[in-house]
Amino acid sequence: MSMVPLLTVPPFQPDVMALIALLNPVVIVTAVMMGRAADQWQKAFVAGFAAALAGAVGVWLATALGLLPSRGMGSDAGIFVFSFLYGSLLAYLSYTFKRKSGG
Repeated sequence: MSMVPLLTVPPFQPDVMALIALLNPVVIVTAVMMGRAADQWQKAFVAGFAAALAGAVGVWLATALGLLPSRGMGSDAGIFVFSFLYGSLLAYLSYTFKRKSGG
């Protein structure tokens, strides 16, 4: 008699988590808009956190509306961290380009 595990955790796939963060339009739009509105470079981290949070809410809403398949990935925290890092980078770049263009 073989034992069947009660809970199976999907394998850690950082490439999939990074791809989900990179392709989330809510993260991109939020980070760029907040980065352009920032008046100090340190606020890029705040914009990155807000973008990650908005991206998580966007994925949840799309899943609740049936636009995305609902499946347990087991890596929500990893996706949030990747979204935070990517959002912070986008916010910093948009802050830098706004400053250099004189806008």
